[in-house]
Amino acid sequence: MSRVTVSIDPHVHSEGSYDGHEPVELILEHAAEIGLDAVVITDHDVIRESKRAAEIAPEYGLIGIPGVEVSTAHGHLLAIGVERMPPRGRPYAETVSWIRDRGGVAVVPHPFQRSRHGVRQRNIPTPGPDADADEPVAADGAPEAGEVETDPDPNPDPAAPVAEVDAIEVFNAWLFTGYRNRRARRFAAEHGYPGIAASDAHHLQYVGRAFTELTVEGAESVHEVTADDVLAAIRRGTTTVEGRRAPIRMAAKHYVGAAGRRSAYYARTGAARGARATKRTAVDGAVAAKVAALQSVHRTRRLLSWFA
Repeated sequence: MSRVTVSIDPHVHSEGSYDGHEPVELILEHAAEIGLDAVVITDHDVIRESKRAAEIAPEYGLIGIPGVEVSTAHGHLLAIGVERMPPRGRPYAETVSWIRDRGGVAVVPHPFQRSRHGVRQRNIPTPGPDADADEPVAADGAPEAGEVETDPDPNPDPAAPVAEVDAIEVFNAWLFTGYRNRRARRFAAEHGYPGIAASDAHHLQYVGRAFTELTVEGAESVHEVTADDVLAAIRRGTTTVEGRRAPIRMAAKHYVGAAGRRSAYYARTGAARGARATKRTAVDGAVAAKVAALQSVHRTRRLLSWFA
């Protein structure tokens, strides 16, 4: 059977998010230039720009996939492949079911990192009897310098039984040390969850700094791959994690190219805005001149009528 590998950054923020900075057009342009096949805009609790990005992605040679990072009662959750905004502030269990019922995939982003609203381990559904237990930290999983491990919640909420999530973000490029990523990777491996990598980019130069490679069966080329194919590959777990906290193989294109693309983009859009403003000014001037001419003719006729 034919198969193809696609590269996707499934966790990126645009200016539609309260903490994002770039328009989706610029993100898509950059993603295509650095060799990604898809990028999912996952703004915080808003989906409008993500849906727009998914619609125009084919113009950049990319697979269009909508998504959102929704705030649940127990932490953040990525809803990938959904067309509507999931209800905010609902229990993790309920939100996972909502996403899966609508054909999307539910992915746990930056797990266990409470400073960034990562979900606690006891709230991630697991198939075994230890779903409510906190994971014991192995000897090689001790916090590194600069990484603070918080104490367990003295009043833990009991985990509700839910349908399992579809994947765990086992590599998040924003983490300052490897401790949380290693813990997420061990947790995913222990419970049989597919692992994905993502940049969690809020600035253009970080888009694609970490990404996920997916194997899609039955396709001859990337151009044949659909959003549904990508979602199915995540569910099957045919994923390979790529990335590190230092720049990856795309580094030169990221940091040199991003600055140039940003400048070029704003130059283009600035010129377009300037042209529109010039056209609008010209039209307004022409209208004003026409009105003045008509008023002049009207006054002249009135004046002549006095002598008739």
